[in-house]
Amino acid sequence: MRAIRPILLIAFSYFVAGCAAPPPVADEVTLTVVGINDIHGQFTPTTDHGGLVGISAYVNALRTARDRDGGAVLVVDAGDMWQGTLASNLNEGAGIIEAYNALGVAAAAIGNHEFDFGPAGAAPIPMQDGDDPRGALKERAREASFPLLAANLVDDATGQPVDWDNVQPSTLVEVGGIRVGIVGVTTAYALRTTIAANTTGLSVAPLAESITREARSLRDQGAQLVIVVAHAGGRCSDASDPLDTSSCDLGSELIRVAGELDPANVDHIFGGHLEHPMAHLIGGITVSMNRKSARSFGRVDFRIDRQTGAVLDRRLFPPQLNVLPRPERYAGETLEAIAGVVQAAASATAAATDLQAQRLGVVLEEPFALGHDIESALFNLVTEALLESFDVDVVIHNVRGGLRRGLPAGELTFGAVYEASPFDNVTTVHEISGRDLRRVIATQSRRMLRTGFAGMRVFVSCDGGGINVRMLRPDGSEIGDDDTIRLLANDYLSLGGDNILTPIIPDGGFDLHFDRPRTRDALVEWFKARGGSLHPADWRSHGAPKWNLPSDDFRGCSS
Repeated sequence: MRAIRPILLIAFSYFVAGCAAPPPVADEVTLTVVGINDIHGQFTPTTDHGGLVGISAYVNALRTARDRDGGAVLVVDAGDMWQGTLASNLNEGAGIIEAYNALGVAAAAIGNHEFDFGPAGAAPIPMQDGDDPRGALKERAREASFPLLAANLVDDATGQPVDWDNVQPSTLVEVGGIRVGIVGVTTAYALRTTIAANTTGLSVAPLAESITREARSLRDQGAQLVIVVAHAGGRCSDASDPLDTSSCDLGSELIRVAGELDPANVDHIFGGHLEHPMAHLIGGITVSMNRKSARSFGRVDFRIDRQTGAVLDRRLFPPQLNVLPRPERYAGETLEAIAGVVQAAASATAAATDLQAQRLGVVLEEPFALGHDIESALFNLVTEALLESFDVDVVIHNVRGGLRRGLPAGELTFGAVYEASPFDNVTTVHEISGRDLRRVIATQSRRMLRTGFAGMRVFVSCDGGGINVRMLRPDGSEIGDDDTIRLLANDYLSLGGDNILTPIIPDGGFDLHFDRPRTRDALVEWFKARGGSLHPADWRSHGAPKWNLPSDDFRGCSS
């Protein structure tokens, strides 16, 4: 534990996990604000972390601690609440809302994946006249005992923030006698990182401008504290020192936005979307963000003068780990999950049990781990399975974002495939030229962050400072610029997602057919047809890799 220099006349401290704040004096109150983000439907504990049920135990302990010292706890969420697990997806997030109601969430931002379910019911997109592309989201909002916030999500028909039942730009709540304003915004990329058919007629206004407008309004209404829940992310690799931003990408969205805000208007920002752990001071404003799927939660304690409402100091905690096994105590109190959260999780999980356990007739001899290696067995398995499932030449898949979990060892189940590939993206097929394919590969070879493929091997070199790309078919023949290539992708990529196909998307866009098979369903059918056993070693390509890139001088290549 160590003190940090005063900031804007407000004392600021950084505390290690589990360190208790000193008890306030009689005329002071401690308000603990807990932020969660990118829960992605993770109700229950996994092998290494405690899920939403686990987080509820920490919140419960904090509430007990604050009850003892006369303080209070506020819980907020920064979006991407329900898309991600079979238990959550089967009822389009209704179970998550039930759990959040029991947890006592005060407000939640709308994230990009809140749009994934489309109309209420089975169809993931509008299929007939009268279908509301935001029907499922609107139903969840009506069921919530707290508002969903979207200050910068604009209805194109009115030019104003969306006006749906229980969806608003900001909210003002009173907790522990303190008036707290909460503003919610979503990433500028929200409409490009979900199913586009469900976001027609919407646009995203600048984040900083929208936050400032709402924060000023909240201050005018008497807010003593203003918290922002932003489904927008920053990148930092080290959260051990809030004043050290040397590990941070200062150009990442959340960091840029924080730097554009006036600390007089905003006290703290809880971020999301990129799912990197953060606990930093950016431009005089403290910023927190957690890893996805309930692996951690953010915490900041404000010590506030009861009489004047002035913030006397704040204590920023690093991301608090929700790990298993849990400690017996936190903040000096016994850890015990909130009963309503446990019940909501149990009900949602029970509804999915039979489908989750459905066997696909395949045994995995070892886990196919998610990992970070672009040549991973999992990435190769998925892309090769898709190649074998369709009459196409090449498959390109956003393996880094489209796949969210590895596949566990043992008998493969529908549930395991579902949670590895939770999104309802449909397959797309486009006829493109070899020249266009080369452009895609040249762009992706610079970063190789999200792209996996099948149907070719790629050799990239630097010739005279420029990028040279050779693409070889499995038989060793070269793909020429004038060759016609049948490319399998998905609707997310075909609409510009992750900027993978962006260089070749024609004016007016690709012709898409949303009645095509879903990527996940194609994988399930491939496993069923294949049967037998699979070993990761048979799906690694280190001896003959798909990606063959230059060495250290690659950064000097021009595009």
